[in-house]
Amino acid sequence: MTDVLILGGTGWLSGRIARRWLDDGARVTCLARGERPAPDGAVLVRGDRDDTGAYDQLDRDWDEVVDVSSRAWHVRDAVAALGDRAAHWTYISSMSVYADADVHGADESAPLDPPAQDGDECEYAAQKVAAEGFVHALDDRVHIIRPGLIVGPGDPSDRFGYWAAAFDRAGTEPVLVPSGDGRFVQVIDVDDLASFAANTELTGIRNAIGDPRPFDDLLAAFRTAAAHTGPTVVADDEWLEAHVVQPWMGEKSLPLWLPIEWSGFMTRSNAAFRAAGGTQTAVESIITRVLEDERARGLDRPRRAGLTRSEERELLAELAS
Repeated sequence: MTDVLILGGTGWLSGRIARRWLDDGARVTCLARGERPAPDGAVLVRGDRDDTGAYDQLDRDWDEVVDVSSRAWHVRDAVAALGDRAAHWTYISSMSVYADADVHGADESAPLDPPAQDGDECEYAAQKVAAEGFVHALDDRVHIIRPGLIVGPGDPSDRFGYWAAAFDRAGTEPVLVPSGDGRFVQVIDVDDLASFAANTELTGIRNAIGDPRPFDDLLAAFRTAAAHTGPTVVADDEWLEAHVVQPWMGEKSLPLWLPIEWSGFMTRSNAAFRAAGGTQTAVESIITRVLEDERARGLDRPRRAGLTRSEERELLAELAS
């Protein structure tokens, strides 16, 4: 039986990875603070990774260790404590590590951002770059996976799901959208990523992402799934910026919309992922599942990304005037 340690295992992605390993018959242990339950069948070991003694309870060898942390010091300490006892290590990094967002089709050899330094509380990308540096110490035992935008039911970021909710709640009324000219979207289904991560045969570095899809095509697929019959109203970049509508994520944003100079962020090469057996669930299937999830969670619930319907109506009225 494969002995798997998930550093985490109770969150959205790490829980899916734990579930996949369990379904494959592995014996799974999750190290987490214990604020959320581990998947049924996994052993939960309570530990706070801010505490240097968090790994003291894990006193055996592991066939596989999986880490998803975006804090470089967590990764550093885990490698130091467990690296000698892990036959294989999977680190979930991010495509945010790349320095250039304006290059289309870039692969895993593209330059990275500078890494975070000890004590830095800097941005996500720099932390992931530094974390990758620590797991490189494991040489040919490590698989570094760089996912792009992870989507699916339960997504806590609310970015992809925003568009399902926006078209569904509008009904016959208009929906505000950004210009899709020259813009693409790349996503990976959370379960496709979990499946790809549950593999001790893979080493090296791979982007884990689907094929690029024109932004307008994606919005059309959301509109079709939600049976939206109202108009879509396009606002150009300058107008949105002038009205303090944020790109990509966060409050008062239009999720997935990026400045045109960032268009390469959503057109990365996935050739290595596909060659290694990475799967791509059809976007239409993902949207159907996400729409069901948005309806269950509430279309007008507080969100971490997007516009409220009242904000959207105010912007539409101002645009029309």
